[in-house]
Amino acid sequence: MKDSRFFADYSMVFVLLLLCAFFSVVTNSEQSPTGEAAAKQVAAALRGQFGKAPRVLIAASDQPGDSVFAASLERQLTASGGEVLAIVKGEPKDAREALRRINTAGSHLDVIACTQFTGAWLVFSDLKTDFPALGNPRLITPRSYRWPNFLKSENLLNIANQIAVIAIVAIGMTMVIITGGIDLSVGSLLALSAVIAARFIRDFAGGVNASPGGMLLACIAAIVLCGIVGAFSGTMITRFSIPPFIVTLTMMLVGSGLAYILAKGQSIYQIPDSFVWLGRSADLMNLPNAVVLMLALYALAHALMSQTTVGRYLYAVGGNRAAAHLSGVPVQRVLLSAYVASALLAGLGGVIMASQLKSGSPTYGNMYELYIIAAVVVGGTSLRGGEGKMLGTLTGAFTIAVIQNGMNLTNVESYTQKVVLGLVILGAVLLDKIRHSR
Repeated sequence: MKDSRFFADYSMVFVLLLLCAFFSVVTNSEQSPTGEAAAKQVAAALRGQFGKAPRVLIAASDQPGDSVFAASLERQLTASGGEVLAIVKGEPKDAREALRRINTAGSHLDVIACTQFTGAWLVFSDLKTDFPALGNPRLITPRSYRWPNFLKSENLLNIANQIAVIAIVAIGMTMVIITGGIDLSVGSLLALSAVIAARFIRDFAGGVNASPGGMLLACIAAIVLCGIVGAFSGTMITRFSIPPFIVTLTMMLVGSGLAYILAKGQSIYQIPDSFVWLGRSADLMNLPNAVVLMLALYALAHALMSQTTVGRYLYAVGGNRAAAHLSGVPVQRVLLSAYVASALLAGLGGVIMASQLKSGSPTYGNMYELYIIAAVVVGGTSLRGGEGKMLGTLTGAFTIAVIQNGMNLTNVESYTQKVVLGLVILGAVLLDKIRHSR
């Protein structure tokens, strides 16, 4: 029984690890260091082969990573006593011009330090014939190695940042589904929140000159207004006994319509550059701020569901509503609070999305309710209610993100991705059904 319980609680973690291992294997490919790492490797190779004072031409393209490579390598060579005769940042014709100047001056050149890209330029293929005064310079590029594209740090951070909005909204959806309900309005509330925040900033906080305080008030207003929509949905469900599916489907249409009306069918982008701080910046250990917020919210949600009376009430209502009522649980208030929490978190998700994209648009959040429900169900929360864990939802969100990211890396077309995601959801529900039948 203990083994069975352990497997039930952590099976999706094992599945997630297996998926990571699979995509690591299939995306394993030849890699070349770039930027600072490439500069360190080339500098070490130069010191080992030519001592501390080589005469070097640095050749880089005009790409950002190559610019970092050139600046870093120049700094390291100068510090160790090397002489950088020229730095090329551009195209092969720029390299040819630099070589011509060095050749005309009669200077001896020991090394041409290149990136993997610039090392393939044909201008370096016959230096002895074209530029005889240079001597016999060696061409040095960073050594390549094999590593999975999936496990690149920037890809892993990209997965976490892309799933942050879905994972945050899934916290509220988990609460709702644990009570035995469903909330189909979260995708529309994402769009509504993004539009309200962007419009408030544009019309009332000063637009592109808005202050941090003004932007904060606009975001709070957007989240609160979404919470009011959630309170309305919860009231319709608790006071008038309308099925959650019907109420939230209605509010999905209403929320989407309001977003289009407020935005007049257009994107609102007259907001300051500093607004992207929440969605794009990374202040803590190079983790995106949205990811840090996501992890903090999951820690709080886990504590709420496992350590507080509110959490026990949510499970009790979902497990057996009549028994919970007879036991003194305020069923109506618990249900109402779940839908309000779901709407507030959808509003927060909309603010984060607006920050990531530096605009508000009524098209945001399209079909997100399906991805959010999928994350909750794949994470082990039962659609019957009364069962589920926040950490399971987080695992489910990352599972979906890893599947999508892995399919993108392996060039699976978007239509096939939808088929795979649908089968994943169906499989999760089928497993839940089998587990309960046993």
